[in-house]
Amino acid sequence: MSENVPTRVQLALNVDDVDVAVQFYSRLFNAEPAKRRPGYANFAIDSPPLKLVLLENPGQGGTLNHLGVELASVDLVDAEQTRLAEAGLASVDERETTCCYAKQDKFWVEGSPSGERWEIYTVLADSLTFFAEEPTGSTCCGEETGSNTCCGAAATATPAALPLAPGEGVR
Repeated sequence: MSENVPTRVQLALNVDDVDVAVQFYSRLFNAEPAKRRPGYANFAIDSPPLKLVLLENPGQGGTLNHLGVELASVDLVDAEQTRLAEAGLASVDERETTCCYAKQDKFWVEGSPSGERWEIYTVLADSLTFFAEEPTGSTCCGEETGSNTCCGAAATATPAALPLAPGEGVR
């Protein structure tokens, strides 16, 4: 990525109790969440430039949900996807998707040595729902799901990524 491109590294964590986690991270970073929803919070930290996402997944606390890089525009997302494709890295598109209480244009980088997936994205608009619809019968990443693990979905051979099953997660 070019040094003059505004970016923020994203760290999405599974937490057992989002309220307890918000209290801890508010003190740690001396900041309040930028967004709070049931079972979800995110912080937009200026220094260091970090988007910290907390996803309530009881029993999965302390595990990594996913990693990401937030960019300022769709054009930057497209340019980064082109650069990474030229470098031989595989990606899966998700355009105009709703996940994590935001409408996004993004893609996932796959094939890291330890299996982590990186989300490269821009936020198009805020959303009142975690997915495109209410969690019951909702879809995200092209699949029906009822948990907050869409954004940390497991890799598939098709552009529609599957959500993680309970007990699965990047550690």
